Amino acid sequence: MSGAAEGDLPAASLFAGVVGQERAVAALRVAARRPVHAYLLLGQAGAGARAAARAFAAALLCPRGGCGDCDVCQRTLAGTHPDLVEVERTGAALGVDDARRLGALALRRPLEASRQVLVVADAHLALLSAPALLKTLEEPPPSTVFVLLAEDVPPELVTIASRCVEVPFPPVPPSAVEAWLVSRGVDAERARLVGEGAGGDVERARLLAEDRGFAERLALWRSVPSRLGGDGAVAASVARELLAATDRALAPLRAEHEHELEDLETSARAMGERGVPGRKELVDRQHREERRWRTDELRTGLGVLARAYRDRLLETVSSPGSGTAATGRAGAGAGAAAAVAMITEAAGEALRHNANESLLLESLFVRLGRLAD
Repeated sequence: MSGAAEGDLPAASLFAGVVGQERAVAALRVAARRPVHAYLLLGQAGAGARAAARAFAAALLCPRGGCGDCDVCQRTLAGTHPDLVEVERTGAALGVDDARRLGALALRRPLEASRQVLVVADAHLALLSAPALLKTLEEPPPSTVFVLLAEDVPPELVTIASRCVEVPFPPVPPSAVEAWLVSRGVDAERARLVGEGAGGDVERARLLAEDRGFAERLALWRSVPSRLGGDGAVAASVARELLAATDRALAPLRAEHEHELEDLETSARAMGERGVPGRKELVDRQHREERRWRTDELRTGLGVLARAYRDRLLETVSSPGSGTAATGRAGAGAGAAAAVAMITEAAGEALRHNANESLLLESLFVRLGRLAD
């Protein structure tokens, strides 16, 4: 088996692409010395699990245990080493066919190293395929290490999780995102705004730092309370304006996706392929990323809106006075608290279930406007 010698740890630089996850990185560096058959990297998209999975795979495949400098490490980090196999779902969930394909891949002999690493994305969506996936994990080939990536562990997957070493990846703290952006040359004030709005997602933060419209969108959301009243037409107009801004927010991600497709097509032509192998899978993944990005953008905006109402609530509570003024403050405070509750509900359950965005915002803004009357 390739791997670090007893007592050695993979180079810390191998995990340089993982931001703000010191505990997880430390656990994986130790695990690389004596790997078991399966690991579960648990955390939301953008928290660093994908980058950590490649770095961990490099430590397992590198003949020097993860030096970070050799050709094996560099190819693994780039995702091009033949013994790093990254499995993406082919549909809305990780289905039975995907699990069977994973089982077949697990039996494959390594091509260069003495082991192979199978990284499985979106394992939390393997609800229907859980029995097939469990069977593969319970009968692991000795030359295969599984690395499952999951956002959470639904009840259907508890048994699968119990077969893995779990490594948590909590959302990256805003301060760590801010420091990382500053280290990349981003202005300190912009880094602070992006760190607060990235939701613990480093990839999102990287693109937001290059998005010149981000600060304008935040200001647009902060302006909502002062624009709303009982008029449904006004609520609909504000909702359309915010959704148009959300559409524009996708531009940096779509530009990056275009480059990915161009690179894939260039590689296919260089290899003399008649088609573009992997194009459908890449496009499907990009569509999922765009949908998640859009949802995250709306959640960020709703979070800004909730803070605007919380600020109003704090101002009301801290204002001096008595009698009629105190009664008015109490009413305003109750309205602000109700507004925060409405927004929190919209940002949580409604968006999580892919509600109609236009209807969601219009309904929310009408109710918020009534509170202001």
